[in-house]
Parts: sequence; C-alpha cells; structure tokens
Amino acid sequence: MIEIRKARPADAIAIGAVHVAAWRSTYPGILPESYLAGMSVSRNAAHYDQAIHRGTGVMVAIASGEDVPEGSGSRIVGFTTADKARGRGASLADGEIETLYVLDDWRDQGIGRHLIRAAGEHLREIGCTSAFLWVLRDNPSRWFYQHLGGKAAMEAEVRVAGETVSQTAFVWNPIATLLANARQPS
Repeated sequence: MIEIRKARPADAIAIGAVHVAAWRSTYPGILPESYLAGMSVSRNAAHYDQAIHRGTGVMVAIASGEDVPEGSGSRIVGFTTADKARGRGASLADGEIETLYVLDDWRDQGIGRHLIRAAGEHLREIGCTSAFLWVLRDNPSRWFYQHLGGKAAMEAEVRVAGETVSQTAFVWNPIATLLANARQPS
C-alpha cells in the first residue's frame, strides 16, 4: 500500500537517502561521477529537516504492507517539495515544485503522479494559481512532466558540481491543469 502524506521531522534521514539514491541512478553521465559518489545523506537530510520545519510543502510516499518485504515495516520510497516560486522561474508561475524523486524500484507505479498532485494541491492551498519546475535537459524522466501537461517555457543553464548543465522549466498555468492531469492514470 502507498500512502502520500506531509513529511515529519523524523522523515528527514529517509528523504535524504531517497534524494541521494535518485541522483546516483538518474544522473550518471550527466553530472560528474565524483560528485554523485560524494553526495551525503546526512547533508541532504539536514536540508530537508530545515524545509519541513519552515513549512515548505514536503510530501512523502510511504510504502507499507504487502508492498515491502516482510519485517521491514513502512518505508519512504519517494518525496516532493513545493513552495512559492523563487529565482528565475518566478516570472513563469507563482508556485514551484522544487523536487520530485522516486526510488528506481518504485517507478512506473503511479507514485510520481500522486506526489506531484500532492505538491500541486499544497501550492493551491497556499494561494498559488500556477506552477513550474526545473528539470535537467538530459534527465531521462523529463517526458513525465510533458505527459502531465507541463509546457516547456524557459531554458537556462545552472552550475552543478562545477559543471554547467542545461535545464528546462515546465509550467502548468493554471495549476488546475496539473491537478487534473495528475489525477489520470499514467
């Protein structure tokens, strides 16, 4: 069984672990291997702990019951963060989906769709009428955002681990487009 809920401070370590695992599986060949190998669960956990405490919309996907090996209890298999828009993308929309990560073994099961819907609902609740997110241009999962009706609206370059990489902003305006498309089965 998969449950989507608002993150709690105790979830920060598991969220940090999902972040590191997702980057290591998604970005080989896109970002330097030395950077990926040096990523720290504890540093990422500290970042997400702060986000949870300051009220950022951090939502987690929890697998439990028959969906996890016997005796392992429930576990976080994905998460998303969303808040008021910031930076360059703020001219595109008033809400930003900052992150969306799902562990490899849990992809293609609708978890990302449920998480992005939860992010969109959080943004709507805090008064946002539109949403955007940045995705690295070479991210193999960028089709997911197009499938959910996101429109490529801006290209930009960002420095990650000393490398310049291209990214694309996908926009949902109005946010109801994202909410409706995320409701549909993938």
